Amino acid sequence: MSEEFKIEIVNPEKSFFSKEDVTEVVVPAYEGEMGLLKDHISIISFLKPGIIKVNSKSGEEKFYVEDGIVEFKDNNLSILTSSIFNMKEMSKDKTSEMLKSAEEASAKDDLTDQNRFILDQKIEVLKTIN
Repeated sequence: MSEEFKIEIVNPEKSFFSKEDVTEVVVPAYEGEMGLLKDHISIISFLKPGIIKVNSKSGEEKFYVEDGIVEFKDNNLSILTSSIFNMKEMSKDKTSEMLKSAEEASAKDDLTDQNRFILDQKIEVLKTIN
């Protein structure tokens, strides 16, 4: 019996990534990292800044995501996000630029607790990438 399911990641410009032989996906949900396998219960959750890890028969692929919604239902995983990057295509310069921008934004005094939390998460993840 097959242990595979389908994933589709969509951003405003296009269908960013689609694969049908996925065996496991780990997403950075607000509740913590969430691993999804075939026949997982239906779920909808919000994503925080972090790394999406997609495991399939052809290997592992990683994506940096800043936000989004994840829905898993009937062995179909859909991720909708406004900001996603393939880790293979992220240069050190791009990562450093994003980190500097997040650190500058977090230094402002007029941030809400929610915005500060999101920026702190983003900074933490970008530092691990660099």
